[in-house]
Amino acid sequence: MKKIIETIKNIWRIEDLRTRILITLLFVAIYRFGSFIVLPGIDPGSLQKLQEQTSEGLMSLLNMFSGGAFSNASVFALGIMPYISASIVIQLLAVAVPYFQKMQREGESGRRKINQYTRWLTIAILLFQAPLYLINLQAQTAGTGAFLAGDGFWFMISSTVILAAGSMFILWLGERITDKGIGNGVSIIIMIGIIARMPSAIVEEFTTALSGAEGGGLIKFLFEIIALLAVMAFAIVLVKAVRKVPVQYARRVEGSHSVSGARQYIPLKLFAANVMPIIFAQAIMFIPLTLAQAAGAQSSWALSQFLDHTSILYNAVFVLLIVAFTYFYTAITLNPVQMAEDMKRNNGFIPGVKPGKATADYLDNIMSHITLPGSLFIALIAILPAFAGLIGVKQSFAQFFGGTSLLILVGVVLDTLQQIESHLLVRHYDGLLNAGHVRARTVNAQ
Repeated sequence: MKKIIETIKNIWRIEDLRTRILITLLFVAIYRFGSFIVLPGIDPGSLQKLQEQTSEGLMSLLNMFSGGAFSNASVFALGIMPYISASIVIQLLAVAVPYFQKMQREGESGRRKINQYTRWLTIAILLFQAPLYLINLQAQTAGTGAFLAGDGFWFMISSTVILAAGSMFILWLGERITDKGIGNGVSIIIMIGIIARMPSAIVEEFTTALSGAEGGGLIKFLFEIIALLAVMAFAIVLVKAVRKVPVQYARRVEGSHSVSGARQYIPLKLFAANVMPIIFAQAIMFIPLTLAQAAGAQSSWALSQFLDHTSILYNAVFVLLIVAFTYFYTAITLNPVQMAEDMKRNNGFIPGVKPGKATADYLDNIMSHITLPGSLFIALIAILPAFAGLIGVKQSFAQFFGGTSLLILVGVVLDTLQQIESHLLVRHYDGLLNAGHVRARTVNAQ
């Protein structure tokens, strides 16, 4: 506790870090405030059916990612997920389309062009999703008098514009957090939405346990809390472990520019993709829900399976998507061809492997082998809520037993703490994490 208090004091002493944290808190507060601003012309007291609809199934996950804004018919109801979906599409195009591949190689200017295309695609997705959301809102509030000024054509147009503008404003907040605050803004926005749902989920589970509606009780609730803390601790330890120690699987790299006798290792990590495969896979899993709303489809076996987070089909597809996106994102982050070219340019080589294509193939083979365990690990954590749901835990609470919620929470918190720690270590203060304390002493010793 003494170390924590001292670390907080150190954070406050660093003006730049203090400013960044305060800016982040300000933007997060604006985001949470906007989540409770209801669309103009909607009666908030008539949204009970919408809130019931979003209390279970895939809708509950969508509501969780928006921080409850979806069920509140808020101006932020569509959240940040349309931007995530657009990012997935653009990254896929960057792999398959030469034009986007060329932009990736253009450095900062190419990155700005790709970001601009991503924003335009986000707007296109929003203009498609917003009317679907409003149609669903009409269906859920039929006969309740929720639409105070009518739900005609002009209401659809104006509300579509407001919903699209709300999501783009959230994106702007995320980018400002990244530039002026601390941590990755978009990831922090998603994390805050998840955390915002935790208190109500715990209260709901506690109330259900005491009422005995599902044969539960106080003992059952205590066991659930213990299990939740155990799963969180397990996830934190493993994620920190695989991030802290890079997998030095590659052989020694030697070059003419190296110090004589020195050894260099290629920093390949077991968990290089972090939580992005989970976010991408979850965004893809929302597609059946969106298509069902667009087509006005009736309930069928396949649709019901995809909308049920405990079903075998849903979890099997979810696992496959996570594994696929882990390989995909790792390939983008660690490009073996580019690594081989950089080694060759710097007169480096891997003993026993020819420079160029042979080196790229060698690195690609290693990455394929070490990526699989990492992808299976996050896939296992991702489907834990399904097992919690099968033993009677309500879905709103079961989401925190693993899955997207837990991995995003752990990943984003650790990333943010590492950024804070880097600011502390630069000024020779001890960091927040155990590793930071060791590195700080090393810096001071020098």
